[in-house]
Amino acid sequence: MNQALLIIDAQCELIEGNHTEKEVVNKAVLLSTIQKTIKKANEAGAEVIYIRDLDVADGKGQGFDIHPEIPVHEGAAVFNKQATNAFYGTPLLEHLKEKQIYHLVIMGCKTEHCIDTAVRTATVSGMDVTLVKDGHSTTDSAVLTGEQIVAHHNEILHGHYNVDHFSIVREAEEDLFRPMHDQYRADEAE
Repeated sequence: MNQALLIIDAQCELIEGNHTEKEVVNKAVLLSTIQKTIKKANEAGAEVIYIRDLDVADGKGQGFDIHPEIPVHEGAAVFNKQATNAFYGTPLLEHLKEKQIYHLVIMGCKTEHCIDTAVRTATVSGMDVTLVKDGHSTTDSAVLTGEQIVAHHNEILHGHYNVDHFSIVREAEEDLFRPMHDQYRADEAE
């Protein structure tokens, strides 16, 4: 099974914050988890794909770049987006189909926007998704803390399904590149 690690909006200014936005919650854990998961992806032979949001730091400079603590291998696929959805207006879906990728491991920022949208879009686009439970983050909103937003999405996106494909939420320490979706499908068929 072909699979990929999709790292969404792990950009310096989004993670570190700026003069109007705070840094994401549990920043150190997020960065460490992304680093470890990239290593696991490389060991599993999974492609690592990066998405950058053109709204971050006006689409330029250090703030726009992928956070310096996150390794980006030469030749890695990096797609820029203008919408909350990493699939909208980008060659991402075409790239995944061309590579026949059927399992996506997703992590990055911000939980309630781009992470949620990517998980849902990927499932309706024919892929199983593993969301890394401790591999996505956000900032506080007017009504919820960042931690509450992350916890809520880990709850609602676990088992979220769209007919044939669905998402599960797993801890980074698990074998993320050994998907468990077929096991759940077999249990449902019985």
